Amino acid sequence: MKRSLNDYRKIVGDEAIGKIYHKARKVYGKTVVHVNSTYYGGGVAEILSGLVPLMNDIGIAAGWRMLRGTPDFFDITKKFHNALQGNSINLSEMKKKLYVQANEDFSTYSHITHNCVIIHDPQPLPLIQYYPRKQPWVWRIHIDLSNPNEELWEFLKNFILKYDIIVISSDDYRLKDTPVDQRVIHPAIDPLSAKNMHIPEKVVAKYLKKFNIPTDKPIITQISRFDKFKDQEGLIDIFRMVKEHVDCRLVLCGSSALDDPESQQYYERTKRKANNFIKDRDVIMITSENNILVNALQRKSDVIVQKSLREGFGLTVTEALLKEKPVIASKVGGITLQIQDQENGFLLEPTDKEGFARRIVEVLKDPSLAKSLGVKAGATAKEKFLITRLLADYLDLLGDLIG
Repeated sequence: MKRSLNDYRKIVGDEAIGKIYHKARKVYGKTVVHVNSTYYGGGVAEILSGLVPLMNDIGIAAGWRMLRGTPDFFDITKKFHNALQGNSINLSEMKKKLYVQANEDFSTYSHITHNCVIIHDPQPLPLIQYYPRKQPWVWRIHIDLSNPNEELWEFLKNFILKYDIIVISSDDYRLKDTPVDQRVIHPAIDPLSAKNMHIPEKVVAKYLKKFNIPTDKPIITQISRFDKFKDQEGLIDIFRMVKEHVDCRLVLCGSSALDDPESQQYYERTKRKANNFIKDRDVIMITSENNILVNALQRKSDVIVQKSLREGFGLTVTEALLKEKPVIASKVGGITLQIQDQENGFLLEPTDKEGFARRIVEVLKDPSLAKSLGVKAGATAKEKFLITRLLADYLDLLGDLIG
């Protein structure tokens, strides 16, 4: 069913809706295209799934295209992703060639004549050099860029410097050595999507039963793709400490994005580490791509954890906040924009496993604390991190560039 901006009136109020229509006047009839590398799996695809229809609804002709690539290409860009978050990389000439070639190939059968082009993340970054410059190009990078690998960064700057503006998720990611205009736009979630919309208790129970998730014990959940930067292995260590104080269950629910070839390998590593817990059904690992299941899990869980080592923003945290759940998360990246420690959740250093365990136990043993954190969490999500605010921010950007 086609989504309309008016569908959000009861959630955000008339004033917010009115401001969006006012901002849209500058860009009526303009054409915009978003380009990324996958249509499902990961926060970028989820954002675009909600944002693009709303742009069209308010009078912008917005499109969304996916860069096509070979398995080799996605293996390389996954290494790029990790290196942009600080990992080392063997940046061979062959890797560079395959990376650039995939973009050149895509340009031969994808015509871009729009008033504005918005490129998401590193995969389609080189596209800009294969089109005549007739419009503003925006690079929207969703990754934590506070400590990129220097060699890779120097290579990518060959393309980055061609862009008119870079959009980042946090002031902490500002690129001090890159003379391109930069703007901060915080990501957001769609409260009417299948993952976030209200669902009744009977639907929650149905999906937990369908995926064989017992509810006889308190549930701790982390929703994340299986990735070393999400540190599910570290969460197993924390769960082991929590079990000494509270009989509970850990659910690790994550999927594999099409552009993430390492995910299955890390899933197997985590499974081996959790082997004994899995046998006892105290750790349940799920890789199904099912948004209603995620919704149900987040609503039923007693604690949501996000044990990330690096995090561009952390939309799974936003989802949990919206559902008024106590969230215990790493003090990294965009998570710190969402959680105020001891106000609407708890923040800890990602290396502080004992601290994570202590806070989880505290929340599990104190329902009033869990309730208080959850109410404040929901208010934060509704005020700051819904897709209507994101749409308004994009309208400001487009108004400045093409209005």
